[in-house]
Amino acid sequence: MSRIKRTFEQLKLDGRKGFIPFISAGDPDLETTAEIVVLLAELGADIIELGVPFSDPIADGPVIQASSQRSLDAGTTLGNILKMTAELKNRTDVPIVLFSYFNPLLNYGIERLVSDAAASGIDGILITDVIDDEASAISDTLAKNNIDLISLIAPTTTDTRLEQITQRANGFIYAISRAGITGARAESSSEAENLVSRIRRFTDLPIAVGFGISKREHIENVWRYADAAVVGSAIVTQIEKEKERAALLERIRAFTTSLLPKK
Repeated sequence: MSRIKRTFEQLKLDGRKGFIPFISAGDPDLETTAEIVVLLAELGADIIELGVPFSDPIADGPVIQASSQRSLDAGTTLGNILKMTAELKNRTDVPIVLFSYFNPLLNYGIERLVSDAAASGIDGILITDVIDDEASAISDTLAKNNIDLISLIAPTTTDTRLEQITQRANGFIYAISRAGITGARAESSSEAENLVSRIRRFTDLPIAVGFGISKREHIENVWRYADAAVVGSAIVTQIEKEKERAALLERIRAFTTSLLPKK
């Protein structure tokens, strides 16, 4: 059983819903990223998504695009990210999901990636732009190494495609709250709730909702109908605002504490 599956089973037993923060690995540097991961776990993160920096992140809004570019400018590589997560195994047991576009993973080499990710303690990989047979083959390879392929589903996904995607998904389903790119928003919409209802017709996997979740009210709303809420741009914005590490960690602590409802 994967640690992601175990996490969601424990949440269900406890009668709780999940909190999944996203940060870009290597922004502002990998040493700080490691400290942020440990802090977020301490504050109650159930799973943490680490974005793999990429030069053309078309699904991301300006906040995460800028974060990814800062990481690239700092010299972050996928190999260095995996080295960092291997070292993190001694500091936290929170499940970690790599959030990536296909190109950086392909350049690294899929077989090499699977082997190194398993050794580094990666629990899941979410690939934004891989589909159909390619995704199925990767999912099978990852599953043999106890790593979940996390699938993204958008409100525009047809029922036929939705059924195909859920058949190869593992861990949990990432439901995009609205069509478009990532980024914080002011109001929640009914689009995500409708999508979660559709997804539940095809799978029993837990469902997390992300894209635009930026306020406590958003999380509370998502927790009504889904199994977890993903918060990305709102946290990445806090990282952008502070240069000094200790002050940055305090900013993230204060923001995350204010963001989270009582579990």
